[in-house]
Amino acid sequence: MRILILFFVVFSFFSCSSGNDTVAVLWTDKSEFAFYCGYFNTAQDKYKIEIQFYDSPAQKLKESDAHPDIIAGSWLKSASTRSLIKPLDNFFQDGTLSKNDFYSRLLSIGNFDEKQYLLPVSFNAPVVIFSRSNADLLSNPFIISFDEMKELGINYNTSTKGEYTKMGFSPLWDDNFLFLAAELMDVSFREGEPLEWDNESLEKAMNYIYDWIIEANGSIQAVEDFTFKYFSSPLAKLVLAQRIFFSSTGSDSYFTLEEDQRNKIDFRWLAEGDNILLDERSVYLGLTKKGRAANAANAFIEWFFNDDTQRFLLEESRKYRIMDTSFGICGGFSSLRMVTEKLFPQFYPNLLGHMLPEDFLSPSNVLPEDWPILKERVILPYLRERAKKPNDDAIYPLDKRILDWIRVNR
Repeated sequence: MRILILFFVVFSFFSCSSGNDTVAVLWTDKSEFAFYCGYFNTAQDKYKIEIQFYDSPAQKLKESDAHPDIIAGSWLKSASTRSLIKPLDNFFQDGTLSKNDFYSRLLSIGNFDEKQYLLPVSFNAPVVIFSRSNADLLSNPFIISFDEMKELGINYNTSTKGEYTKMGFSPLWDDNFLFLAAELMDVSFREGEPLEWDNESLEKAMNYIYDWIIEANGSIQAVEDFTFKYFSSPLAKLVLAQRIFFSSTGSDSYFTLEEDQRNKIDFRWLAEGDNILLDERSVYLGLTKKGRAANAANAFIEWFFNDDTQRFLLEESRKYRIMDTSFGICGGFSSLRMVTEKLFPQFYPNLLGHMLPEDFLSPSNVLPEDWPILKERVILPYLRERAKKPNDDAIYPLDKRILDWIRVNR
């Protein structure tokens, strides 16, 4: 994949010339766009896309005097980024695109003040994986809830001489699972001054997780002892070895497992009630206000958001084995409903009988552009600490942690 992407980047560089109104510049943090832009550049001879990679295109857009025509990636929905991009309603008004082709909830997240500023590109959802030999124990062929995970996990536990040799599941195995639990219990982290959330829901969520650990696993220490003893192997291998019943991961990680592993593993979408929380890294695309190659940028959007184009890109990804390391379209399910619902099962047979129920899809809230670092360094450590000690007044409050971090890092 690296060789192919390098080829397309070099091809784009030597075939493009910045400043030409037939050449649009695209900033992204997603390597897959090099592959896509390379094909666009060879599919016709009127326009070209020149691609530039940045770890944070949104931050680069704020800080740089240079401006791309197209920006694509995660974390584009913050207020500071929105002020630098322009509405895309003309694509729907002139019939170039149809709103009905997109997942409506994903599209709505890119709509602000009744104007469509961002188009969704791809998304992922949380899955719970387990050995196919245990599939008959689950009650639903599509989703699984926290309560069912806890109940099945308790029944799966096995101990010898007071030590667990098998453990069904523990929320402490994955910090991101703690975050998912908080969000599915309506904590609702969102962009604010600097960040907002429902503190009462956070308290309830952490109490629920702590009670789950004690009821299912006996104690925090028992979980830590089991983890220390057995977690030298990847969790998917522990599932296959039936050392554990469940592991949680994202759809992008599951569908890039080695094929022989994936064929022995089954999965369910993690849901509470009728909500499946989509990964907050969902990829969106927009056009900047100061872009100079509108015709080329518009042509790329019309080409890319097309069912036939995405079928071709999926075929080429399979042909060159890019699917081994990158799931679907731009690392996730396509935002185009027909592509995901009709085409993806042809390329990913494990999706047959497991298609995401559209009404359950719940996109994440708008979050600040530095959310990935804030989440990793402040939110997740706090959730882990609270999950172990839910009612400890000595734990430093989350709001003060965030203010301390911002004071140093912003």
